[in-house]
Amino acid sequence: MTGVYLISDNIITPLGFSTRDNATNMLADKTGIRLTENIKIAPGPFYASLIDTSQLQEKFAGLDDPSDFTRFEQMALFSVHTALSTANIDVEDPKTLFILSTTKGNIDMLEKENEQKFGKERVYLWHTARLIQRYFGFRNEPVIISNACISGVQAILTGARFIQAGLYENVVINGTDIITEFVLSGFSAFKSVSNGPCRPFDRTRDGLSLGEGSGTLILSKNPPPENRHFLVGAGISSNDANHISGPSRTGEGLFYAIDHVMKKSPVRVDYISSHGTATLYNDEMESIAITRAGLQSVPVNSFKGYWGHTLGAAGIIESIMCIYSLRENVLMNTKGFHDPGVTNPVAVIDRVIHKEISNCLKIASGFGGCNVALLFHKQ
Repeated sequence: MTGVYLISDNIITPLGFSTRDNATNMLADKTGIRLTENIKIAPGPFYASLIDTSQLQEKFAGLDDPSDFTRFEQMALFSVHTALSTANIDVEDPKTLFILSTTKGNIDMLEKENEQKFGKERVYLWHTARLIQRYFGFRNEPVIISNACISGVQAILTGARFIQAGLYENVVINGTDIITEFVLSGFSAFKSVSNGPCRPFDRTRDGLSLGEGSGTLILSKNPPPENRHFLVGAGISSNDANHISGPSRTGEGLFYAIDHVMKKSPVRVDYISSHGTATLYNDEMESIAITRAGLQSVPVNSFKGYWGHTLGAAGIIESIMCIYSLRENVLMNTKGFHDPGVTNPVAVIDRVIHKEISNCLKIASGFGGCNVALLFHKQ
């Protein structure tokens, strides 16, 4: 089977505009989650991880005129540009594909002032994906993955399958989402937003923190020139159709996905990157699925305490940080976690650990009972 190699990446969050900057700040135990006041998003203060608009515009001005593009578009375009700058691929080659992962896209176009400035068609995901495609000159029509919170990991899995099937040689995948009044009020209606920075797997957890982010990951059938190679291994998405928003109490769909990957791969799992939203039911469900799969002693962490839940970007930027962990042989702690708070005791990482690791299992779950598991490994 054709190997699928990760040849370039970029992460944009409040912790930095590069993967290295994000990792450095995370290892220093910094978080992008802040108590914020923005009347365009909420009438009172709220905790979230938001990218500074003036800093974004300053960075983007080196690429193009910020006034011609929305915040979402600036984030996505800058991230893709940065990743492409270190990847030796031809975007105009018919064997190169672009995939966009997002749950909401230009959701701020629902606001009248933005609609009047940019046009109402800008709110459509197909329009956004095509704008990015044309900006860089991708020849093929873009593919959009918008499947709740597993969108990012599913986009990577989809891109890998395109390469393995011989349909494309290179796939550029971007995941981006922004936070608006529509997004925050929706999660608040579920009573799933924390009153402070989120605390994944902790006994005192009371909900998630929302965040903004953009990440780009480039896959190729051709290995990069460096000595260590990082590959996408076995993966699968599943749907247990348990509930429109609530996760399965038995972890059925996620267990199925993890079990399938374990049976397809001969390697042991050194490390698990969980979805870890810090909601009562998600963390409990993940601990059940991990335990049912016999992986309760494998180190597991959540990155949500650093960035918040970045929705369609989450699976991309968290997978990139998984690869960073493999590259640097470091396991990052689960920020916000102190006391175990799930009924199935899993090995939540509570401090930075430096050790040799060869592979990582990335898992995610989302509304509607969707789940995904994907293995990354190095050689």
